[in-house]
Amino acid sequence: MTASKTLLLCTCDKTQSFDPKALQTAAAAEQVIVVDQLCGNEMKTAAEHLSGSSDVLIACGQQAALFARLGEDIQAEIQHCAPLSAIDIRDRAGWSAPHADPKRLHAKQAALMAAAQLPAPMAPVKTIRSSGVCCIIGPTDPAIRMAELVRDDLGVTCIVTDSGPIQLPSAGYDVARGNLTAASGALGNFKLEFAGLQMLNPAGRGAPGYGEVKDTARSECDVFIDLRGVGPAFPSHQKRNGYFWADPAKTGELERIALTARERVGEFEKTVYFRLEESLCAHSRASKTGCTRCLDVCSTEAIFSAGDHIQIDSDICAGCGSCAAVCPTSAVTMTETSFEAITRNLEVMARVYREHVHEAPRLVFHTLGAGAEAIAYLARYDDGLADDLIPLGLEHVDRIGHAEIMAAFGAGYAEVLILADNEIDRRAVAAEVELAQAMLKGTRNAPSRVRVIEAIELCAAGDNAGRVSEPVLLVGGRRDITRVTASAMAENIESPIPLPVGAPYGAIEIDSDKCTLCLACVSLCPTGALGDHPDRPEVQFTENACVQCGICQSTCPETAITLKPQLDLSKDALSARALHGEEPFECIQCGKPFGVASTINRIVEKLENQHWMYTKSDNVQLIKMCDDCRVKAQYHGDNAPMAGGERPRVRTSDDYRDN
Repeated sequence: MTASKTLLLCTCDKTQSFDPKALQTAAAAEQVIVVDQLCGNEMKTAAEHLSGSSDVLIACGQQAALFARLGEDIQAEIQHCAPLSAIDIRDRAGWSAPHADPKRLHAKQAALMAAAQLPAPMAPVKTIRSSGVCCIIGPTDPAIRMAELVRDDLGVTCIVTDSGPIQLPSAGYDVARGNLTAASGALGNFKLEFAGLQMLNPAGRGAPGYGEVKDTARSECDVFIDLRGVGPAFPSHQKRNGYFWADPAKTGELERIALTARERVGEFEKTVYFRLEESLCAHSRASKTGCTRCLDVCSTEAIFSAGDHIQIDSDICAGCGSCAAVCPTSAVTMTETSFEAITRNLEVMARVYREHVHEAPRLVFHTLGAGAEAIAYLARYDDGLADDLIPLGLEHVDRIGHAEIMAAFGAGYAEVLILADNEIDRRAVAAEVELAQAMLKGTRNAPSRVRVIEAIELCAAGDNAGRVSEPVLLVGGRRDITRVTASAMAENIESPIPLPVGAPYGAIEIDSDKCTLCLACVSLCPTGALGDHPDRPEVQFTENACVQCGICQSTCPETAITLKPQLDLSKDALSARALHGEEPFECIQCGKPFGVASTINRIVEKLENQHWMYTKSDNVQLIKMCDDCRVKAQYHGDNAPMAGGERPRVRTSDDYRDN
């Protein structure tokens, strides 16, 4: 039985307006209460309902922590507190420009409220254990100072990189000298390699010295503090759990790092952000490399080749989702921000908005960190979001690929914007935005309907240029929804839409003069886009299944295959068609079809009277026979090289009787 729900709305000191009835419907609440200062003079209203039996939904994101503490106090006092949740609609849809249309703002509030009621995906977690073994690498002075800061909580080894003096040896940590040459791993499982390692010898009088030099050495640790003053040991080092890199240009870095590093002891829950279906991966077949899209975009280098498929190190993966955004076969999917969850949010928000104002909204993807902060700042100090712009927050905008963009258009949005936090974000989504723009251009829509923006552009009104098709049913995988949306947006598009190089859609072209119909490409195609004919030598192709992985191209011994990135929206792309075929050669003995006629004839032409085995000999006829007849001819022919002598007549008792 579903629990009743109470919706508490606050005008934030009469600075925003609501349509309470619309919000009550969107929240599926039994009652709605509107106040002016829920976090101030009217906090008793929140306390009253938190003491009741109904679920409480408070439409205030800014003071969510305050209401959570209020609930804890009530729980401690009366041993009961109603379930509490909070949602921000003020910064995203309440505070806007003075000329904003209230109907649009109310429609956007209802859309955000309805989307917040959708169930959140549950991501699996794994346990990471850290014993607190810490390795500090850097010049002597900062390394020793850091060791003194963390020695009480961590088991420390200092690897100094210079010849700085060690005044007094400490029993609280070990010291060695050497240079880091390689590093891998994450919290609880770092593996480090060193060159020229020397352990400090604490014995004796006077300045401590170092012992024998080891050319190479390896070590493992749980926490890695890098004070070398050079570039980080890992790409996207901020996302590497348990790794701390000091920026030499900042003051107070050692204290900041020590404060966090001391807490990296014990058991931690690490979210497993992805699911990997190895059988769908088009990375490689028979040692022929194909798709490397996820390997190319992974910012943390958590993805590596494992033969015919890729593998992902869940300890290193930071959940940005860029791999899922570019995977053409959905071998990699995300658990927290699955494609299905995103499309569900897109569909609900667009539908609720249209129900209230009967026009198409615009959409902006943003991060839940800097992006949300930028929206809050613009709302308080500027004109805020445009009244028709619906925000959708994600942990990382890397998660947005062309399929998510096209799904938004399929849901009925007029424009799709991506708010980039920095230049790294811009580069991460550039290729997928370019691909979506190519699809828009090919369907005769303005490519500018999808673009990456700066925060200041959030206030600007959209031009809503171009057709907005009726919403399509967002059911199926990434490729299905992309195709359905593009078809809905197109008008009388007969020829395929050209796409950028590297796009996961397209055709292949076969040079018939080179192709020998060996069918190596067919046997290795990972998606079944290439097939053969059951009755004749022929390569068949289903364009809708092709992900342009390139395995067929790298496999072809005659270099007869060329990839052609495009999106064919016609029905022909859904069924197999012949790319290249020939008539089979018929066996000269039994008439059974075998092989390829042109290939057999070419072999005969090259060998007949050109090679001693096929000169003044009937051996050339063996080439024109099927397997069965060729074996029979080799054993039973008059000049068969493997034929035995004539078998003697079988003797019987009659041969020994007297006539």
